[in-house]
Amino acid sequence: MKMKTILATLCASLALTGCASWFEQGSKAQRGTVVEYLYPKGEAPTLKPGTPQLRLPLRVGIAFVPGERFGDLTEADRNQLLNRVKAAFANRPYISAIEIIPTTYLRPHGGFDNLQQAARMFNVDVVALLSYDQVQFNDSNRLSLLYWTIIGAYLVNGDQYDVNTLVDASVFDVSSRQLLFRAPGTSQIKGSSPIVKFSEASRAARSEGFNQAVDQLIPQLDRELENFKVRIKEEKVAHVTEKRGYEGRGGGDSGLAGLALIGLAAVWRLRRAH
Repeated sequence: MKMKTILATLCASLALTGCASWFEQGSKAQRGTVVEYLYPKGEAPTLKPGTPQLRLPLRVGIAFVPGERFGDLTEADRNQLLNRVKAAFANRPYISAIEIIPTTYLRPHGGFDNLQQAARMFNVDVVALLSYDQVQFNDSNRLSLLYWTIIGAYLVNGDQYDVNTLVDASVFDVSSRQLLFRAPGTSQIKGSSPIVKFSEASRAARSEGFNQAVDQLIPQLDRELENFKVRIKEEKVAHVTEKRGYEGRGGGDSGLAGLALIGLAAVWRLRRAH
């Protein structure tokens, strides 16, 4: 009887050890930052003094920065996310085109020189660079491990995970290398899964984290664009002109062109007053 008890205990211990090997312990991260891409030598980010010259209508490029690893985020997934951002801003009267720049055209640590090469290749004036930072934290649930060894993994949640995601858009005028504005989007997903389905569930959570972060990014980016239009008028953060043949679309101050015309009218009235 004593021998049976010892053997049962030993088997339970071995089973428990085997179960523990199913878990993805610790954390998993994937990231790509604008600073590491544009400043490859580790120098502190510095922006050259000067006023960007924006000529309407703008041709805009949008791309994910190259990073350490994309993990489950494939090129098709990235293009889908970029197309969602593109669709949200494609009807602006002061934008003539939005071009998606595949990450393969951007070198890791390529710097502004690489960004300008890509901009010339796709014939764009302004580029929105999307950086990302995603971390998945895993936490083993010991109690569910024990029950998994008794009644099966499909019946009990075996692991819990948190997936935190940040997607940040930084909009640069390519020729002046000036940051025009930026906007973030974040997401936090909490979940649990049976052990045998943990990898599949956590992978889906990481993908959903990017989707939710972009959902939050789009209205934030729109808000910062509106603020930038006001800053052009009030703070003169950029000089706006029109390309030959462009007469503007839309009315009032619906776009950068409207703000430029308001500024020109104010100057004309001031000169008349003197």
